[in-house]
Amino acid sequence: QVQLVESGGGLVQPGGSLRLSCAASGSISIWTMGWYRQAPGKQRELVADITPSGRRNYADSVKGRFTVPRDNAKNAVDLEMNDLKPEDTAVYYCKAGSGFIFWWGPGTQVTVSS
Repeated sequence: QVQLVESGGGLVQPGGSLRLSCAASGSISIWTMGWYRQAPGKQRELVADITPSGRRNYADSVKGRFTVPRDNAKNAVDLEMNDLKPEDTAVYYCKAGSGFIFWWGPGTQVTVSS
């Protein structure tokens, strides 16, 4: 069992930056860590993830703007978001796991608006 807690969400102007953090209650070293988001009226979608070996995968909409560093020693993974756009507004969720074994955090709201 892994419990996840996201932090760092908030209101930011278009073009701004924000860093989200996901803290896990236990070791994450063997799990793929991912960030997903869900905007009102839309399905939850993958934003970025990183495998235990460090291979990263990004949604086309965030490539070049977001990065996903992980720190296994701290049992944490971040989402660094730059050049934010209004369409990035959503609840962002952290996910840990692989295959049929996974856990979700409760989510953190990110609002991009002037």
